[in-house]
Amino acid sequence: MILSLLQSSPNPEERRKVLVTLGNAAAFTVNQDLLREFGGLHVIADFLSDPSPEIRVQTLNTLNNLSMNIRNQEQLKIYVPSVMQMIEMSPVNSDLQLAALRLLTNLSVTDNHQHLMKNSVTLLLSLLIVSNEVLQIQVLKVLVNISSNPDLMDDIVQAQAPASLILLFDGCTSTSVLLRLLFFVGNLHAWRPSAQVAEALRRRQDSLYCVLLDSSSQLHRKLPLLLSHPDEEVKTQVARLLT
Repeated sequence: MILSLLQSSPNPEERRKVLVTLGNAAAFTVNQDLLREFGGLHVIADFLSDPSPEIRVQTLNTLNNLSMNIRNQEQLKIYVPSVMQMIEMSPVNSDLQLAALRLLTNLSVTDNHQHLMKNSVTLLLSLLIVSNEVLQIQVLKVLVNISSNPDLMDDIVQAQAPASLILLFDGCTSTSVLLRLLFFVGNLHAWRPSAQVAEALRRRQDSLYCVLLDSSSQLHRKLPLLLSHPDEEVKTQVARLLT
């Protein structure tokens, strides 16, 4: 009945309230299963293209709760390109970007669907430079998730990365952001290119490899300075990277 109301209501505010109701219901596993069995995932996802930003945000929030269910993720994975496009086209630091990134975080927890995000690493890295702390943390959650997959590393290190990314490795950066950056770099360090691949990557000065991994990277100068950081976990992660 609720799904039917969502589809039939001409009133945007009523649709938003229905989505809130469905989102709250989707916090429970039994309802996540029921909504999938009733074909509700695709009914809800249709509102990703609703003209109202508020409805698109609530749609993402509802799908986020539904994506806590592995079987639901199998149906929701087809919307990853649309969600990525929404991130790219939405205003920076908007509720839309944040809600979209939260959904991608859930969908990238396991390695089943991480490959669907490998071509968006450049977009995610660029967001790190221009976004606020809340959005930076959400971006980094996605980057840490997908960089934990060795099969994707060749694509990740070739992504275009802003040179200013290196400026985030600083004591002035939020500890929550800095820690996740260090986890991300730790995942990258676990990858070992052949000499031939490394040489090819060095020809692209704007690649993530050159910005963070190559011997010429400024990161090698920045990391030792973080050993005096007041946070013990930051110092532990830095020490791990330097060994």
